[in-house]
Amino acid sequence: MDLPPILHERIVCSISAAIKYEIPANIMLAIAEKEGGKPGQWVRNKNGTYDVGAMQFNTSYLKDLSKYGIAPSHVSATGCYAYDLAAWRVRLHIKKDQGDIWTRAANYHSRTPKYNATYRADLMAKAVKWADWLEAK
Repeated sequence: MDLPPILHERIVCSISAAIKYEIPANIMLAIAEKEGGKPGQWVRNKNGTYDVGAMQFNTSYLKDLSKYGIAPSHVSATGCYAYDLAAWRVRLHIKKDQGDIWTRAANYHSRTPKYNATYRADLMAKAVKWADWLEAK
């Protein structure tokens, strides 16, 4: 693929993670695009937490994962780890949460209905685009 390195990593890692965690690749690609983070990136939120790395993991969520040895440095690094962790989390939402697949996938961002609905709508549009792209490739 003739893509800039950041997009190459996002696409390759998203597809690989989607396969590994048995979630639709177009949904994983849409979430990765929607999050739009970069390796090493830390974005401060209004509540004092940070969104970290390519998949913009919130530090409050990472605090819960620290008992498994998962640190912010792992998800902020270049490579596929952040995408694998995101796909694992999306799979849990898809399997255990309520609502249609789009609402459950949008729970990656927020379970708060108004934030989920906005994210969900954008996620659906991006997922259609990625499904078309995957089919063409």
